[in-house]
Amino acid sequence: MSVRDRLGLAVLHRLDPELAHGLAIRALRAGLVHLPGEITTPRLRTSIAGIDLPNPIGLAAGFDKTAEAMAPLARSGFGFLELGGVTPKPQSGNETPRLFRLTKDKAVINRFGLNGPGADVMATRLAHRPKTCVIGLNLGANKDSTDRSHDYVEVLNTCGPHVDFVTVNVSSPNTENLRDLQGRAALWALLTGVMDARGQLDRRIPVFVKIAPDLTEDEIGDIAEVALASSVDGIVATNTTVSRAGLKSHHRTEKGGLSGAPLFETSTRVLAKVSQATDGRMPIIGVGGISSGADAYAKIRAGASAVQLYSALIYEGMSLVPRIATELDALLAKDGFSCVADAVGTGRGDWL
Repeated sequence: MSVRDRLGLAVLHRLDPELAHGLAIRALRAGLVHLPGEITTPRLRTSIAGIDLPNPIGLAAGFDKTAEAMAPLARSGFGFLELGGVTPKPQSGNETPRLFRLTKDKAVINRFGLNGPGADVMATRLAHRPKTCVIGLNLGANKDSTDRSHDYVEVLNTCGPHVDFVTVNVSSPNTENLRDLQGRAALWALLTGVMDARGQLDRRIPVFVKIAPDLTEDEIGDIAEVALASSVDGIVATNTTVSRAGLKSHHRTEKGGLSGAPLFETSTRVLAKVSQATDGRMPIIGVGGISSGADAYAKIRAGASAVQLYSALIYEGMSLVPRIATELDALLAKDGFSCVADAVGTGRGDWL
């Protein structure tokens, strides 16, 4: 990390976390953050669900919820971006404060509640997206919705023409009862509707479903079965957790979803179980606690075809992205893998 990055992070960490996040977005848009451009090597180049990626390191949903920093993020070294989550109607989300740093744990708790400008505004912004980067969208449901399954379809219909993939978010802990949609019957009905709507788009885009880390083995099995039967293109494992085991920081008892380093082992174990349950028949994006090339490599060897990160940027800054890419490339080379795909699932047994 450069001296400038250290100073910038030190200043941001003295501010309210949500204010600091907003300033970070503004700094990106103003060109105040060094951005390396595309990062790729023949070993890092890969594809997932038919999408070609320069590298398998993605930005997780939640960082750019409103599609305001797409252009600089497209030059930040990520292999792909996921924006949102997005709901049909605008909503302000939960009351503030709703974002908390857990510095001792290198973690974050958020309870935003899918705040955002709504699908129409997002579609207008996405219509002017940079074409040099793979961009996906996290689909959500309004808190006051009487038909949440329809909400996902509505966002897909509105924004789908402008993105390269979508993720059906049924695992945010900050919208009441949303995780109930992970049950077998509810998930089947939801995904059937989404896949039917995807079929009506002029251009076919992959559909992923994002699951929680707080699942039993039976629940993981049900989700895998429904995902395979519904012909979704992949699974994102995982969202934030409601667990607070082992935390040391002052804000550890705050309500919301926990992300960051403490989530790594739990999310990777769920990832491996999903990989086993789907028998490698669909790609998985591994998310949760990644802050190094070794972490990304562990997710890939556990069964992920690509990975995403967000919380570690709060503690390491944007220079973390090229560092992870460089470390991952070296680890693949060290173990004799000629490409990312060759390493996927080779260490899955270590997590089962």
